[in-house]
Amino acid sequence: MRIAIVGTGNVGTSIGSALVEKGYEIVYGSRTPESAKVPAGAQVKSQAEAVADADVVVMAIPHGAVKDTINAIGAERLAGKTVVDVTNVYNEKMEWVPGPKSAAEELAEMLPNAKVVKAFNTVFAKEMRAGSLNGEKLTLLVAGDDAAAKDNVKKMGESMGFEVVDAGQLSNAKYLEALGAFNIELAYNQKIGAEVAFKLLKE
Repeated sequence: MRIAIVGTGNVGTSIGSALVEKGYEIVYGSRTPESAKVPAGAQVKSQAEAVADADVVVMAIPHGAVKDTINAIGAERLAGKTVVDVTNVYNEKMEWVPGPKSAAEELAEMLPNAKVVKAFNTVFAKEMRAGSLNGEKLTLLVAGDDAAAKDNVKKMGESMGFEVVDAGQLSNAKYLEALGAFNIELAYNQKIGAEVAFKLLKE
């Protein structure tokens, strides 16, 4: 798979670093590619150029920037592609502000011809590099309506070291987003710290 990551912040570079180490072809999309810092072995281009030849596009940007970014790239450039929404819905005061629909469902409405998948939002960037914490595989929850698109994301997660769990249809993204917000609540407001993650146990 050719993977484009839109955004060069902590989340985007953590996902990209892990995937480059596993041999994936990674290209970053940035508004300022000339000054963007990306992991060794990855390319960086403009956002529109980065997504052009990608099979999978990871939207690793703040939720508030998604609409403008899609407008800048052009929804038609994402048609037919697996588009991964990793966002959590926070305002500028870092308050969780869920809407009537999940962020992933909103993205799917912006991209009616793409295959939107929700994943990676329940894991802190630091833990994404290995997909584990203290030697324990972490759970990566993946929700979406297209089976092939979910399979693409599952393969990425497994390559990164996660134990991947199919979380069902895209409408279940609201549960993943609530879990992501709770993870942030525990880490920062309850002062447990960011070295924390979820693991699903089953018999």
